[in-house]
Formats: sequence, C-alpha cells, structure tokens
Amino acid sequence: MKKTVKDMDIRGKRVLERVDFNVPLDEKGRITDDTRIRAALPTIQYILKAPAKLILMSHLGRPKGEAIPAMSLAPCAKRLSELLRRPVKMMKDCVSSDVEKEVASMKDGDVILLENLRFHKEETKNNPEFAKKLASLGEVFINDAFGTCHRAHASTEGVTKFLPSAMGLLVEKEVEYFDKILTSPEKPFVLILGGAKVSDKIAVIENMLPKIDSLLIGGAMAYTFLKSRLKGVGSSKLEEDNVEVAAELFSKARESNVSIFLPEDHVIAKTITPDARTKVAKEHIPDGWIGLDIGPRTIKKFKEALKDAKTILWNGPLGYFEFKPFRRGTTEIAKFIARLDAVKVIGGGDTAAAINELKLGPKMSHISTGGGASLEYLEGKGLPGITALEDK
Repeated sequence: MKKTVKDMDIRGKRVLERVDFNVPLDEKGRITDDTRIRAALPTIQYILKAPAKLILMSHLGRPKGEAIPAMSLAPCAKRLSELLRRPVKMMKDCVSSDVEKEVASMKDGDVILLENLRFHKEETKNNPEFAKKLASLGEVFINDAFGTCHRAHASTEGVTKFLPSAMGLLVEKEVEYFDKILTSPEKPFVLILGGAKVSDKIAVIENMLPKIDSLLIGGAMAYTFLKSRLKGVGSSKLEEDNVEVAAELFSKARESNVSIFLPEDHVIAKTITPDARTKVAKEHIPDGWIGLDIGPRTIKKFKEALKDAKTILWNGPLGYFEFKPFRRGTTEIAKFIARLDAVKVIGGGDTAAAINELKLGPKMSHISTGGGASLEYLEGKGLPGITALEDK
C-alpha cells in the first residue's frame, strides 16, 4: 500500500501538489464543467487545515510546449478561489524566479496555482532538471491527479525522485475502488464496455475475463465484434484488423465461462448529425447506413443481464451520446443501473461525462476522474504516477 497525505507530516510545510485541473473551457475561456476541481477539494482542504502552504500544479489541454493563452489555468484559480472562499494566487509560469520569490513569502494557509505545466515541453518528456526545479518549490509532494497517473511526466513521476511523496485522498479512493474490483469483486460481476475503439479495450477484456461473469458490448466497438460473428454492419465504424482478435476474445470468454452480450438491434442513420433521420435495424445493418446506438431489444436484453449484478463496471458510452437521436441506450442503461443495489464503478472520460449530464452521479458508488488511467489500471498495469510514490 502506498502512503497517503495522512501518513505525511505536512504541518507548516510547503506542500507541492499535482492536481488534475484539465477542465473543459468554452470559447470565452469559461469552465463548462468543474467536476475535476471539486474532486480535488478534499485533499486541498485537508492540507490547508494542517495548516500548510499549498503549491498546486496541473496541465490543461495539449499546448505541446508552447505558452498558449487560451490554455492558461487562470480560470481554474478563479473557480478554486470561489470554492475555497479564500484567495488563490495565479502564477504567470510554473518555474521562474518570480515563482520562487512568491513561494518563499508564503504563509500557512496560502494557496498558489502554477501556470500550465505543459507550456514547457520538458514536462511530458519527464526531464529530470525540470522535475528538480518543480520539486525545489515544495518540501513534500502529493499526487492527487489520477487522470494523469498513467503518464510518467516530470510533475507525476519525476518529482518523486527529489521529495518525500504520497497520494492524495482522491487517488487513494480511485485505487481502493479499482483494487476491490480487480481482487475481490462481489459476484455476479458485469462489465459494460462501449466507446469507439476495440483496440483501446483488448487488454482490458483479456485481463478482466477471469474476474467477470458477463460482458456487455455497445458503442462503435460492437461492430467489429458483430463483424466477427458474420453480421452485416453497413457503413458502421469498423476496425478491420481487429475482427480476428474479436473472434479470439469470444473463444477466450467461452473458456472463462463468461457470457458476451452484443447488440441485437441498432438505431441507424445515414449521417452522424444532431437532426439525422433514424430507424431501427434488426440484426443486420443495411449498406450505406451507420449503427449509432443500441436498439430497444438490446436495451431490454442488457437490463436483463444487469438486474442481479452485485458489481458493475462501465467504461464507454453505448451510442453516439453527443447527439440526441443516439443517446437513448446510454441513458436507459444508466438510469436502470442507478436503481440497482450493487457496487457501481464508472470509468472516467465520456462515460463519466454522460453520467454527470444525466445527474446520476450520486447514485453511483464511484465515478473515476481518469479515462485513460482507469483503462490502464483495468489492464492490470502499474500506473507510473502511483508506483513512484512511497510505500507505507
């Protein structure tokens, strides 16, 4: 088990904390969803209560080593300040003599937010000099950015070489839920996978087959599986080079006694647009048409497969959720799961966004804050940002 912030002596110290403030902004630079900032609050408040001096760092978007004003973390400093009801000082950079001066004059209870780490290309390259400069700002390092724990970057893995380090409360919660699911899930255990690509999920399926009882597959990735079962998929998204892999996964599932449920009917359209004319196709999708959601019969079948589940893990929407004509599958299954008495874990990314949009968050046991990170965890891989922290 890794150390957590509660195992560290932080009183009166400068605490350097990696958070995930990679939030969506509109064209005017306003935050459209502050979930990630709110998720960081318990650790932030714990550190400030100690009391300690708090230096926060994060990335936002992919500026690729350039200082792009539209990707500044300034809106996050403003929002955090409102949530904490105390000033959050926004810095113009993450490493500079100005930053060093500001840090040197901090008092207990002060909070500063460094500018976007990825304005420096050294961050994603995990450059040791850059990591050392960041580390020099603090006396203790806390990683609470689960969404970036699968990346060995300067601010996640690099800084741990220079400072005593531990995980924050959010990362601790993520690890607890995923460990429980991977080591001792209550049965029956149903895994729901959706989203666009089979290639993203192959390793997850292979690692999870020995642990689960049923696998429900929706989203665009379902068409590669259906093709492997010789179903007509029309012009639906297809990963030709993974059709054989999908067929192999079926036989592996049989060996593990896992039932795989695929869509039996589909909401189809000729265009992927918000006002597309749709119809329902049974079994085969005609040429020129695209499968964009699971149909009513599939929804019924999926509910049947879920109703007795004691553990449910869901990663990836079941249709093209962004557009209204294709969101019924995801919506109905989400509402159905919300009523079940089970451990319900939602993998981050688009699935989390859909659950939050449907306001069903409080009905789930845990909504992960990391899409890519949760996938890699489920593949059974160690995440570099967590592995690098100190053991208890």
